[in-house]
Amino acid sequence: MAKKRVAVIFGGRSGEHEVSLNSAASVMDALDREVYEVLPVMITREGRWLAGVEPARALAGGEAGGVPVTLPADPACEGFVHTEDDGGPAGRVGGRIDVVIPVLHGTFGEDGTVQGLLELANIPYVGAGVMASAVGMDKIIMKTVFAQNGLPQVKFRHFLRTDWERERDAVLEDVEQLGYPCFVKPVNLGSSVGISKARNRGELVQAINLAAGYDRKVIVEEFVDAREVEVAVLGNDYPVASLPGEIIPLNEFYDYEAKYVEGRSRLIIPAPLPPETMLQIQKLAVRVFKALDCAGMARVDFFVRRSDGTVLVNEINTIPGFTRTSMYPKLWEATGIMYGDLLNRLIALALERHEEKNRSQTTFQTSGK
Repeated sequence: MAKKRVAVIFGGRSGEHEVSLNSAASVMDALDREVYEVLPVMITREGRWLAGVEPARALAGGEAGGVPVTLPADPACEGFVHTEDDGGPAGRVGGRIDVVIPVLHGTFGEDGTVQGLLELANIPYVGAGVMASAVGMDKIIMKTVFAQNGLPQVKFRHFLRTDWERERDAVLEDVEQLGYPCFVKPVNLGSSVGISKARNRGELVQAINLAAGYDRKVIVEEFVDAREVEVAVLGNDYPVASLPGEIIPLNEFYDYEAKYVEGRSRLIIPAPLPPETMLQIQKLAVRVFKALDCAGMARVDFFVRRSDGTVLVNEINTIPGFTRTSMYPKLWEATGIMYGDLLNRLIALALERHEEKNRSQTTFQTSGK
């Protein structure tokens, strides 16, 4: 039986570049080479695509030996080709690609841009499609969809960077209706990059300036004294949810350092919650997944208010962290699916989704009039 050719795309023009490299290194290490022929493709911070660079080597600062490639939108190409300035032979790099695993976090990767290119190229890929990726990345649109679907969530305000630059006092007056403390975030970024907790107006101004440096849109959310619980979702049209897990950050909140510096947070799986609350969270996670028409995988994050146990949806991550110590694979491991088998299932779901989408007609003929 011929091996499936799998391209793992990682890196990217994002503040989460290094997070992506760590996730990709774990994915590359776990893919069964008896079943898959793997082609690593790194997108540099400047946006260059280099085939053959291992993520572990990229983490050490090495890009030597990478072959400059591009992914044509023409489906006939069926994969990556040398760029014109490469100096190498013309033609495909890595052969026909059967499936792509985009291990890209943040802008220009998790936001539907790469997914759109893969759709044009008609190459199957793991994870959510263009629309779900874009909505899941934009916290404002995401929360608007949540509200439309009756999903419980915290109160929030949002504004443009240009609003902040032109009408600072009006923005502050509106945002302060949420009260202090509050959380300030760039709208299109994850991994807690650019997020701050503001306790007063001075800290709010600093937090907005920080967030506005990462994105043209800023969101401010009310503070809720709550436990942080996460659920992994797996599937396409009929998704299932994992056991919930609770995060105990040793920092003041679950920031970048708490997520990615060893020892800065604890994960408790399953979360110590009443059975009815666990079931409610799992059902809500599936509702969130379906509300955005996600595919393959997603991690849904919740708040459980300490005072009364109310469950609130925080956000969805369509390409969650994928190191062996990341929450998404650890949740499935606790539920009974090991890391390598999880990757196999995601690849199978990608091929299933691609086949289903290709059943749809792309031409239309009239009755002859």
